[in-house]
Amino acid sequence: MSQASPDVAVMNEPVRVRRLLFATLVLAFSALLIGLGARAIAPDGWTVLRVAIFACLTLNAPWLALSAATGLVGFAIRMGTADPVQAVLPQLALPQASRPATLRTAIAVCVRDEDVGAVFGRLARLSAEIGQAGRAAQYALCVLSDSASDAIAAEEAAAAERLRDAGGPEVLYRRRTANTGFKAGNVMSFLDAHVGAFALMLCLDADSEMALPTIERMASIMQADPCLAMLQATFQGHGAHAAFARLFGFGHRHGLRVWATGQAWWQADQGPYWGHNAMVRVAPFRAHCRLDPLPDGSLILSHDHVEAARLQAAGWKLRVLASDEGTSESHPPTLPDYLVRDVRWAAGNMQYRHLLRRPDLGPLGRLQMLQAILHYVLTPFWFAMLPLAALDAASGGANVARAPVLWLLAAGWLTLHAPKLLGYAEVLLRPQMSRQFGGAAFLWGCLKEIGATLLQDPIIAAHKTWAVLGLALGRRVGWSGQVRDGHAVRWATAIRMFWWHTLIGILLLGLFWSASWFACVACLPFVTGLVLAVPFAVFTSLPDV
Repeated sequence: MSQASPDVAVMNEPVRVRRLLFATLVLAFSALLIGLGARAIAPDGWTVLRVAIFACLTLNAPWLALSAATGLVGFAIRMGTADPVQAVLPQLALPQASRPATLRTAIAVCVRDEDVGAVFGRLARLSAEIGQAGRAAQYALCVLSDSASDAIAAEEAAAAERLRDAGGPEVLYRRRTANTGFKAGNVMSFLDAHVGAFALMLCLDADSEMALPTIERMASIMQADPCLAMLQATFQGHGAHAAFARLFGFGHRHGLRVWATGQAWWQADQGPYWGHNAMVRVAPFRAHCRLDPLPDGSLILSHDHVEAARLQAAGWKLRVLASDEGTSESHPPTLPDYLVRDVRWAAGNMQYRHLLRRPDLGPLGRLQMLQAILHYVLTPFWFAMLPLAALDAASGGANVARAPVLWLLAAGWLTLHAPKLLGYAEVLLRPQMSRQFGGAAFLWGCLKEIGATLLQDPIIAAHKTWAVLGLALGRRVGWSGQVRDGHAVRWATAIRMFWWHTLIGILLLGLFWSASWFACVACLPFVTGLVLAVPFAVFTSLPDV
């Protein structure tokens, strides 16, 4: 399949209108932020520092506007339609989408030195569910191991044998001795070894879990539309023990629901792939998603955006199931674990700069990859506004119009976190959802999560700035397994990792204090997290906080 299907062609005109409206909304939010910035930053004239602050704001304004526009569109759809999931996934309206799927599906779980008991425990629950439903012939549970440890691999093989002996669907276990191509290479090697055995593949990470009704629903949608190459589900968190993981998962769940709905509205049949919790049509994936090395010979780390862009360019549809019902994954248990993962993602996303001109990528796929790059590359300019503002205030620039400054600070924070905040609003404005999530307890949860966000935002921005600058200077980052289990962060570990965040926070607070009381108060939401980085990392790693 090399050209768009007739269904895609029919959708082209309304999709163009949607994208024009969305672009207009992004431009409007950008203009609002830049206009507020011009009024707040230099009410009595421009200096070198103020020009630098304004330049940093201008660079970030489209990214902030994209977040706000996506959130607003998603919120409007979710509040204005009876079935927001179907509103952005028209395949649900096809008659075949309600019929049981008959296409054979591989449920593939990629592992690399993981907790064997946890991985196979989740698979055992799913196997039992499949067996009880009488659907064992429909599915195969496939464990794709890249484990470097022979001891762990032996545990995996034994666990797979026990799962096989328990009955239910077919169980396949295969281990590669070389981690060639990382996860993407593992998946493609598996598909090549089982050509023709499966029409669909559900790709799961080691920490993913999906209920059978959700799997059946996704498989039926894929079967109903033979031009659909990939169906990406959203997901919620599970297994959170520490405060950080609970708070992060709380905000992530409600933000992703709204973000995915808004994004699916304007991206339509050219949706994203996040690398897991997605149903894939095997034939086009094998044909178009083989990843060649980069021009410098290195391998692609973040495979998902590249695979999506190639499928889009080949004319296949990619859609999002904007529902997290029955689908979940674990979140990083502590702030240090989150930051370690974020550095790996930064390294992978920044590789995309070598691919943007390739002819085998679709235009929207390139845009998605550019967004992934900018998510990290713009952070140094975002964080730089804080020390630049401190220097400007301390050098005599504290006599500013206070109301415009406060409006600018509020607008920047609200646009950045618009999807999450609007996700909270959706729950609070829908009585049934509010009851489902606990009513008053949900509101209290929102306030706690917002407080945690205020503290962790500057820590994450500072750390991401350091990571991006290091990568730009040639730092190499490995792609090993990640920590998933809860554990306490020791004070010594936190001090070693966050001492420089604390030092920067104290220096900035001193500069603002030397300028005026207003400057000091206005900076507190953006500096306090840096000053308290060490205790924040320690206390949020504890389960009873």
